[in-house]
Amino acid sequence: MIGFANIAAADNPAPPAAADGTRGGGTLDATDGKYKLPDGTPTFNIKADGTVDWFTYSGYKRFHSECHVCHGPGAEGSTFAPALKDSLLTMDYQTFVTTVMSGRVRKVAGGTDFVMPALGDNKNVACVIDDLYVYIRARAVGDLPFGRPEKREDKPQPAKDYENACFGP
Repeated sequence: MIGFANIAAADNPAPPAAADGTRGGGTLDATDGKYKLPDGTPTFNIKADGTVDWFTYSGYKRFHSECHVCHGPGAEGSTFAPALKDSLLTMDYQTFVTTVMSGRVRKVAGGTDFVMPALGDNKNVACVIDDLYVYIRARAVGDLPFGRPEKREDKPQPAKDYENACFGP
């Protein structure tokens, strides 16, 4: 299992910007409205003018409502939990999902245990796990600056439908 790490962004750089200036390296999947890499991993899409896709914006909102208390604003880390923007330079999508949903205990010299609680039962996390991933990944590779994205795409209908089904009435 991959551990938390503090490494330079150069070790796992962002895909280069496309000819139209967008960043994130994915293509739009019309069935769910998400941007994905060729292997199906969700990714972010940031236009040349700074407009972020809906899911990256949603990830920002959810991160700051559910995760920042431990992992710090902007996924920058704290004395309580690691900087996820650094962790996602080495952690793949599946490991991220498994860790968030099932939790993790990391033993450190001196008998200290760092515990990431299992959040698979928390709909405010489980229903938007892809959104959290793409937001943190955009922060990790340096394509999304600290702070609230100034411009975002509108929420696509597939996102509305999915949230209604996942969160319920």
